[in-house]
Amino acid sequence: MSKEIAKRSKIEIAKAPDGLEGPGFFATKLSDVIGLARANSLWPLPFATSCCGIEFMATVASNYDLARFGMERLSFSPRQADLLMVMGTIAKKMGPTLRQVYEQMAEPRWVLSVGACASSGGIFDTYSVLQGIDRIIPVDVYVPGCPPRPEQYIEGIMKIQELAKNETIRRRDSPEYKRLLNSYGIE
Repeated sequence: MSKEIAKRSKIEIAKAPDGLEGPGFFATKLSDVIGLARANSLWPLPFATSCCGIEFMATVASNYDLARFGMERLSFSPRQADLLMVMGTIAKKMGPTLRQVYEQMAEPRWVLSVGACASSGGIFDTYSVLQGIDRIIPVDVYVPGCPPRPEQYIEGIMKIQELAKNETIRRRDSPEYKRLLNSYGIE
Protein backbone atom coordinates (compact mmCIF):
# COMPACT_ATOMS: atom_id res chain seq x y z
CA MET A 1 0.00 0.00 0.00
CA SER A 2 2.88 2.40 0.72
CA LYS A 3 4.13 1.95 -2.86
CA GLU A 4 0.74 3.02 -4.15
CA ILE A 5 0.82 6.14 -1.96
CA ALA A 6 4.35 6.93 -3.13
CA LYS A 7 3.24 6.61 -6.76
CA ARG A 8 0.29 8.93 -6.25
CA SER A 9 2.25 11.62 -4.35
CA LYS A 10 5.33 11.28 -6.58
CA ILE A 11 7.80 11.35 -3.71
CA GLU A 12 11.37 10.89 -4.86
CA ILE A 13 14.05 9.71 -2.50
CA ALA A 14 17.22 11.81 -2.82
CA LYS A 15 20.60 10.13 -2.93
CA ALA A 16 22.44 10.38 0.37
CA PRO A 17 25.72 12.31 0.35
CA ASP A 18 29.01 10.44 0.60
CA GLY A 19 29.76 9.02 4.01
CA LEU A 20 28.89 6.05 6.19
CA GLU A 21 25.17 5.49 6.13
CA GLY A 22 22.56 3.08 7.32
CA PRO A 23 19.07 3.00 8.77
CA GLY A 24 18.61 5.88 11.18
CA PHE A 25 22.05 7.47 11.01
CA PHE A 26 24.45 9.27 8.77
CA ALA A 27 28.11 9.76 9.66
CA THR A 28 30.70 12.09 8.23
CA LYS A 29 34.33 12.92 8.83
CA LEU A 30 35.23 14.38 12.21
CA SER A 31 37.23 17.17 10.56
CA ASP A 32 34.12 18.28 8.63
CA VAL A 33 32.05 18.47 11.80
CA ILE A 34 34.77 20.37 13.64
CA GLY A 35 35.19 22.76 10.71
CA LEU A 36 31.46 23.43 10.61
CA ALA A 37 31.41 24.11 14.35
CA ARG A 38 34.43 26.43 14.15
CA ALA A 39 33.06 28.37 11.21
CA ASN A 40 29.73 29.05 12.88
CA SER A 41 30.98 29.90 16.35
CA LEU A 42 33.81 32.39 15.86
CA TRP A 43 34.49 34.72 18.78
CA PRO A 44 35.97 37.92 17.38
CA LEU A 45 38.26 40.29 19.23
CA PRO A 46 37.84 43.75 17.66
CA PHE A 47 41.06 45.78 17.74
CA ALA A 48 39.61 49.03 16.42
CA THR A 49 41.41 52.36 16.48
CA SER A 50 39.63 54.77 14.13
CA CYS A 51 36.88 55.14 11.52
CA CYS A 52 36.90 51.44 10.61
CA GLY A 53 35.71 50.78 14.15
CA ILE A 54 32.64 52.94 13.59
CA GLU A 55 31.73 50.94 10.48
CA PHE A 56 32.25 47.76 12.50
CA MET A 57 29.71 49.04 15.03
CA ALA A 58 27.24 49.44 12.15
CA THR A 59 27.98 45.86 11.08
CA VAL A 60 27.24 44.54 14.56
CA ALA A 61 24.03 46.60 14.84
CA SER A 62 20.58 45.35 13.91
CA ASN A 63 20.62 46.35 10.22
CA TYR A 64 23.42 43.92 9.36
CA ASP A 65 23.30 41.71 12.47
CA LEU A 66 26.62 39.93 12.82
CA ALA A 67 24.92 37.46 15.19
CA ARG A 68 23.54 35.54 12.20
CA PHE A 69 27.11 34.36 11.55
CA GLY A 70 27.44 32.91 15.06
CA MET A 71 29.40 35.94 16.27
CA GLU A 72 26.98 37.20 18.91
CA ARG A 73 29.62 37.48 21.56
CA LEU A 74 32.45 39.91 20.99
CA SER A 75 35.39 38.89 23.09
CA PHE A 76 37.64 41.55 24.54
CA SER A 77 39.94 38.95 26.03
CA PRO A 78 42.49 37.39 23.66
CA ARG A 79 42.44 34.14 25.60
CA GLN A 80 38.77 33.66 24.74
CA ALA A 81 38.88 34.80 21.10
CA ASP A 82 39.78 33.02 17.90
CA LEU A 83 39.35 35.82 15.34
CA LEU A 84 41.42 38.98 15.65
CA MET A 85 39.85 41.83 13.69
CA VAL A 86 42.37 44.65 13.30
CA MET A 87 40.64 47.83 12.13
CA GLY A 88 42.10 51.26 11.57
CA THR A 89 45.44 52.98 11.84
CA ILE A 90 48.04 51.05 13.82
CA ALA A 91 50.92 53.16 15.13
CA LYS A 92 54.32 51.53 15.39
CA LYS A 93 54.16 51.95 19.16
CA MET A 94 51.01 49.80 19.18
CA GLY A 95 52.75 47.02 17.23
CA PRO A 96 54.15 45.17 20.27
CA THR A 97 50.75 45.28 21.98
CA LEU A 98 49.01 43.96 18.89
CA ARG A 99 51.58 41.20 18.63
CA GLN A 100 51.11 40.31 22.31
CA VAL A 101 47.33 40.13 21.83
CA TYR A 102 47.85 37.79 18.85
CA GLU A 103 50.25 35.55 20.76
CA GLN A 104 47.84 35.27 23.71
CA MET A 105 45.10 33.87 21.47
CA ALA A 106 44.75 30.09 21.48
CA GLU A 107 45.05 28.02 18.31
CA PRO A 108 43.30 27.91 15.96
CA ARG A 109 43.26 31.65 15.42
CA TRP A 110 42.55 33.79 12.40
CA VAL A 111 43.33 37.43 11.58
CA LEU A 112 41.16 39.81 9.57
CA SER A 113 42.91 43.03 8.47
CA VAL A 114 40.21 45.64 7.87
CA GLY A 115 40.62 48.87 5.94
CA ALA A 116 43.44 50.52 4.08
CA CYS A 117 45.26 51.64 7.23
CA ALA A 118 45.54 48.20 8.86
CA SER A 119 46.33 46.54 5.53
CA SER A 120 48.90 48.97 4.12
CA GLY A 121 49.17 52.09 6.26
CA GLY A 122 46.55 53.87 4.17
CA ILE A 123 47.14 57.53 3.49
CA PHE A 124 49.46 57.75 6.48
CA ASP A 125 52.86 57.09 4.91
CA THR A 126 54.72 58.45 7.94
CA TYR A 127 57.42 57.27 10.30
CA SER A 128 54.92 56.61 13.11
CA VAL A 129 52.36 54.44 11.29
CA LEU A 130 52.83 50.73 10.71
CA GLN A 131 52.60 50.09 6.96
CA GLY A 132 50.46 46.98 7.27
CA ILE A 133 49.96 44.64 10.20
CA ASP A 134 51.33 41.77 8.13
CA ARG A 135 54.77 43.06 9.09
CA ILE A 136 54.26 41.83 12.65
CA ILE A 137 51.57 39.11 12.52
CA PRO A 138 50.28 36.79 9.77
CA VAL A 139 47.01 37.90 8.14
CA ASP A 140 44.42 35.49 6.76
CA VAL A 141 41.98 37.86 5.02
CA TYR A 142 42.23 41.51 3.95
CA VAL A 143 39.15 43.73 3.71
CA PRO A 144 39.74 46.78 1.47
CA GLY A 145 38.19 50.19 1.88
CA CYS A 146 38.58 53.48 3.65
CA PRO A 147 36.50 52.76 5.67
CA PRO A 148 34.95 49.56 4.34
CA ARG A 149 31.18 49.28 4.22
CA PRO A 150 29.43 46.72 6.46
CA GLU A 151 28.87 44.51 3.40
CA GLN A 152 32.64 44.31 2.96
CA TYR A 153 33.06 43.32 6.62
CA ILE A 154 30.51 40.56 6.11
CA GLU A 155 32.30 39.31 3.00
CA GLY A 156 35.61 39.20 4.90
CA ILE A 157 33.97 37.32 7.76
CA MET A 158 32.48 34.85 5.31
CA LYS A 159 35.99 34.25 3.88
CA ILE A 160 37.26 33.59 7.41
CA GLN A 161 34.37 31.18 7.97
CA GLU A 162 35.30 29.38 4.77
CA LEU A 163 38.90 29.07 5.99
CA ALA A 164 37.77 27.79 9.39
CA LYS A 165 35.38 25.32 7.80
CA ASN A 166 37.84 23.82 5.31
CA GLU A 167 40.99 23.86 7.43
CA THR A 168 42.17 20.42 8.41
CA ILE A 169 42.70 19.64 12.06
CA ARG A 170 46.38 18.91 11.41
CA ARG A 171 47.16 22.11 9.46
CA ARG A 172 48.28 23.95 12.57
CA ASP A 173 50.82 21.20 13.27
CA SER A 174 52.17 21.17 9.72
CA PRO A 175 55.78 22.19 8.99
CA GLU A 176 54.53 24.90 6.57
CA TYR A 177 52.45 26.58 9.28
CA LYS A 178 55.30 26.37 11.77
CA ARG A 179 57.65 27.93 9.19
CA LEU A 180 55.15 30.76 8.68
CA LEU A 181 55.02 31.50 12.40
CA ASN A 182 58.83 31.24 12.65
CA SER A 183 59.16 33.82 9.87
CA TYR A 184 57.34 36.22 12.22
CA GLY A 185 59.42 35.11 15.19
CA ILE A 186 56.45 33.39 16.84
CA GLU A 187 56.96 29.95 18.41
